[in-house]
Amino acid sequence: MKNSLLNYYKYHPFRTLLIVGIFFRIIAAIFSEGFAFQDDHFLVIEKAQHWVDGIKNDWLPKYGGKHASGNSFLYPGLHYILFEILHFFGLDNPNVKMLIVRILHAFYNLLIVYFGFKITKILSNQQSAIRVSWLLSIFWVFPLLSVRNLVEYVCIVPLLYSLYLILKNPPSTSFIRYLLIGFIAGIAFSIRFQTILFIGGFGLVFLLNKQFLQAIYFGIGALLSIVIFQGIVDYIIWGQPFAEFIEYTNYNLYHSGDYPNGPWYNYTLLLLGLFILPLGFYFFWGMGFRFKKYIWLTLPTAIFFVFHSYFPNKQERFILTMLPMFIMAGSMGWDEFCVKSKWWQKHQNTNKNIWRWIWTINTLLLLFLTPASTKVSKLRVMNYFRERGDVSYFVLETTQMWGSVLMPRFYHGVWNETYLVTQEHSAKELFEAINSSQSPKPSHVVFAEPKDLDIRVQRVKDQVKNLVFEKQIESSYLDKTMVWLNPVNVNQTYYIYRIEY
Repeated sequence: MKNSLLNYYKYHPFRTLLIVGIFFRIIAAIFSEGFAFQDDHFLVIEKAQHWVDGIKNDWLPKYGGKHASGNSFLYPGLHYILFEILHFFGLDNPNVKMLIVRILHAFYNLLIVYFGFKITKILSNQQSAIRVSWLLSIFWVFPLLSVRNLVEYVCIVPLLYSLYLILKNPPSTSFIRYLLIGFIAGIAFSIRFQTILFIGGFGLVFLLNKQFLQAIYFGIGALLSIVIFQGIVDYIIWGQPFAEFIEYTNYNLYHSGDYPNGPWYNYTLLLLGLFILPLGFYFFWGMGFRFKKYIWLTLPTAIFFVFHSYFPNKQERFILTMLPMFIMAGSMGWDEFCVKSKWWQKHQNTNKNIWRWIWTINTLLLLFLTPASTKVSKLRVMNYFRERGDVSYFVLETTQMWGSVLMPRFYHGVWNETYLVTQEHSAKELFEAINSSQSPKPSHVVFAEPKDLDIRVQRVKDQVKNLVFEKQIESSYLDKTMVWLNPVNVNQTYYIYRIEY
């Protein structure tokens, strides 16, 4: 059996790594519930379901929106179409819908591996392409990211596809060819606005190579794509072309300080930590060593990296878009450095042992993370209420935290307002307001985290006849690990109580 697998890999290495890649992505799609960050659920899934259900929201004028929110409609719009199709066929269970979403993303994001192999093979050789593709296929964080609704990750495929088409054939001056390439690159912009840095980087490489006609045709294609998906769509919705991009730009200019900030070297440290030591150092060195040779990868990546290192708002997910290009350029450059280095030629066993270390740690992380759910306790609370079928209003109590949390009501299927008890708004104030305004009464209270739970429960009991404990919902093992590594992470255990009036 072992020999048969090795022989199959020997003759079909690319096919093998694709099979392994989709295997781990399907595992993640089936078992890894939840969402990684706030935006990949609340700005994609919840908005799409709002439109399906006709729920009031601030994204569209017909549902109460008064101005652009700074979010492109393309990616959430595709989910809206998918949810409408699923609704037509009677598939309305939120967990089933999200399983389908994750499986679709698993296959879609496998294209990163495909194009990564093809691009690396064109620029280098088969051996380098295989190594790069193994990293893109089963590097520990990729299967989990591949099934998430992260625009920072989803936009990678059109970027790599456009680069592959640029490199695929000998240079030509075909208008249609470069118009198409630019159009595909423009789709990446309509998924994630910051990819304009990569698109501009590609255009700059055309100019540096003195491919002026190609640069013009590429730019026309990208502009045409952006006009269709941003200019025309926004004009139809808001009466102003590019309204969302303008709002997005203005918001970030004036509110970048409202989010996690860090020093200029923040993302450098992040990449060094993300890649198992010493792999991050290898890739940085490799990019610099062959910067000019692999300029189609290195220059756009460097522009993107320098901009985000300079920009104050430094959230980890922002840098995800550059990872495949960073890996490709860094890996090829490092391989060439090792070939030219006398020291590494004399210490090839050391190099092999380092790679054994890297793949051993990577395998352990891969097995730990691939089936892991994230933020799952929140959706389990909402699933619990949906399965009960009689919960229209509930209270979320978070007085032990600096603020409240967003609950993924997509899984509840009920979009009524969530009543909040926080440090600023006490249980007494809430229930007095409900009684005085004759607002609908909540049937349950959800307490986040066990800290001072008895005291907090008593505060709510003082406002109602009684509270009856119903269910404790734990966070996932990954969420608990993240809290153990850094207590700042907010991944709660929830306690559900039923109110008796």
